[in-house]
Amino acid sequence: MPDIDAVTEIDANYRDAVCAGETWVDRHFLRCDFTEADLHGLRTQGCTFTDCRFVRTDLGESSHASSALRTCTFQRASLGGSSWHRCSLLGSTIVDCRIRPVTVADSDLTLVGLGGADLRGTDLSRLRLREANLSEADLREVDLRHADLSGARLLRTRLDGADLRGTVLDADGLVQASLRGAHVDTDTALAFAAAHGLRWSAE
Repeated sequence: MPDIDAVTEIDANYRDAVCAGETWVDRHFLRCDFTEADLHGLRTQGCTFTDCRFVRTDLGESSHASSALRTCTFQRASLGGSSWHRCSLLGSTIVDCRIRPVTVADSDLTLVGLGGADLRGTDLSRLRLREANLSEADLREVDLRHADLSGARLLRTRLDGADLRGTVLDADGLVQASLRGAHVDTDTALAFAAAHGLRWSAE
């Protein structure tokens, strides 16, 4: 049976806790510490985590549906094999984490910090990545079709071979990122040319 708790836990200490394989439904956490907790295979649905810390936390093979992890910190955590559906990671920071393989669908990653992250070959299509920090991230061969990267920081981001058809990209991103071999549509190709100072002429 799922663990159900409609009360928000505030400043709770989950350090070194073993919750592997549990199911959490409609649970709410504020400023809780999950440092080195074993959350492998955890399933969450409709849960919220706000200003929580996941340092060296094992979230491998975990699955999350309609959950929100807002302004949380993930540092040296294991996220490999995790899945996120209809989730929000608004303003969260993911640093030095093992991420691949990961499944993310219909989710909001606005203002997420993924600087230097290795997401090679990941399907990020149709995600909201507005104003996300993707500087120096490895996004080679990533599927970003119809994703919204407006305002995203793409300094030295590797988008080589990525699928960018229908992707919303700012001019700064088109200049600062590496796009060698990327798949683009006509609008993005024209925007890329304009961002690099090229002028189109029908003659």
